[in-house]
Amino acid sequence: MIHYHGTPIGGTRQDAARFLMGRHALVSFYRPDDIGAVMECCKSFVLDNGAFSHWRAGKGDIDFIAYKTWVEGIHQHPGFEWCLIPDKIDGTEQENKHLVDRWVNESTGVSSVPVWHLHESLEYLDYLVTNFSRVALGSSGQWASPGTASWWQRISDVMKTACDSEGRPRAKLHGLRMLDPGIFSKLPLSSADSTNAAVNSGSLSRFGSYKPPTAGQRADVIAERIERHNSAPVWCGIEQQVLAI
Repeated sequence: MIHYHGTPIGGTRQDAARFLMGRHALVSFYRPDDIGAVMECCKSFVLDNGAFSHWRAGKGDIDFIAYKTWVEGIHQHPGFEWCLIPDKIDGTEQENKHLVDRWVNESTGVSSVPVWHLHESLEYLDYLVTNFSRVALGSSGQWASPGTASWWQRISDVMKTACDSEGRPRAKLHGLRMLDPGIFSKLPLSSADSTNAAVNSGSLSRFGSYKPPTAGQRADVIAERIERHNSAPVWCGIEQQVLAI
């Protein structure tokens, strides 16, 4: 499994470069501050359309054309793996399907991944895993908080659709905001992301009596704790999640 750390990274730019060296990163169109360091330092990276950040900040939809132009200026870099297709966090299934269809028609040659939102239908998820080699899973609606009891119940239905009868994913699955070992170690994800290391490197209370002196070093500690875990090889059912809730 690939662990994608969301950027920008706190601390000095030297701290950020040291943190990113040899890792995998996610760069958001909403905050592309570290794209230069990512392109120089990371083993691989993916591009995020920034829809979640726009939605949380109350800024409405992302600029489709501006995002497309940004991606097309970067996607030939050897470290680029894929980008998220534009989506609308609180949008309808039809609105998001329209964005996927538009992107596929207008952005040829770019490795791109659609987002399936947990509030959308399982029929649409079936369509995506049938027609795309990779699908990103985004928590939304009443299941907006990964790891809750109701979220796990929904994920159980998601996995029954996204996986075959042996629990093997029918397409590669990426977990948006799921880079928590308590979550991704129980799911057959190919990759996941979060801004945990970037955001929480400023929280000294996370480190007890041992407090690395810089934000970059604290981010490194958080990332190391995450990266020692792997995803599950197959989905084994909701029963294994009960003890984790």
